[in-house]
Amino acid sequence: MKTRKLGKNGLEVSALGLGCMGMTFSFPPFPEKKEMITFLRKAVEMGVTFFDTAEVYGPYNNEELVGEALEPFKGKVVIATKFGFDLDPAGGPQWKGLNSKPKHIKEVAEASLRRLRLETIDLFYQHRVDPDVPIEDVAGAVSDLIKEGKVRHFGMSEAGAQTIRRANAVQPVTALQSEYSLWWREPEKEIIPTLEELGIGFVPFSPLGKGFLTGKIDTNTKFESTDFRNTVPRFSKENIQANQAMVELLTRISVEKNSTPARVALSWLLAQKPWIVPIPGTRKIERLAENIGAADLVLTAEDLREIDDAASKIQVLGARYPDSAARLVGK
Repeated sequence: MKTRKLGKNGLEVSALGLGCMGMTFSFPPFPEKKEMITFLRKAVEMGVTFFDTAEVYGPYNNEELVGEALEPFKGKVVIATKFGFDLDPAGGPQWKGLNSKPKHIKEVAEASLRRLRLETIDLFYQHRVDPDVPIEDVAGAVSDLIKEGKVRHFGMSEAGAQTIRRANAVQPVTALQSEYSLWWREPEKEIIPTLEELGIGFVPFSPLGKGFLTGKIDTNTKFESTDFRNTVPRFSKENIQANQAMVELLTRISVEKNSTPARVALSWLLAQKPWIVPIPGTRKIERLAENIGAADLVLTAEDLREIDDAASKIQVLGARYPDSAARLVGK
């Protein structure tokens, strides 16, 4: 697969990464661990070199899975993980709140290194901005970890532009991970220009709208009772029906390109900036192959204009997060 550079500090990764969250978290039923180990190793064989996890996914067992699966590929792949939540030390399913205190960040780094079977974390994101801890202190703590050789690159997730600037002044930020797709374009207003100015890479999560932009979800779709999408206003029956217009647009373009809606959605993202690396999540080889194919799908300037013109006339309905989670973003 083609590669891209995140930020100006030399972090080179496959043009499409793999979000691993759904293997143990948010999107049940979860496959057997052995099956996911095989899947992750196959992803490496298929050219993926960038894998995304976090201590809160599970919690903990997602990092353990990724660590075991990718141990044979040390030095050949880039693993990103995250800190920033106060978790139940007994491993319960609930996080208790945000915690980006420097002492906690360093404790999380040590624990993540053990679970990931690494000597150095390639990319260490602050999962959500903690309003109770100055971002300068957070950046300073990660800077210390970089000096100690325990972390290579500092990342942030769902942070606001001014917070990114303040953090970057203390410790250069290599990448921002936030939601971005054809049906969530808010980052275009302030975030993307800020990243471009500062030389920071962008890692869009949910680049396929939590599965919606693949065209596989409609008003008859039933999610497991504990599936995160049950709490997301954008996935109410009424909003799913209204938002089908975006899927219809992608489907029309995909027919013209002899492709699929998912590939068109991902290719559109790749075309926005050369330093954007989406991390679609999947647990199926055929879906992984479909996603990877987006790196070879060329959308012309005319295609991109057509998509933008059509998308601008579509009103996407429903919030992307329930209120409890929405309060944690854009700080």
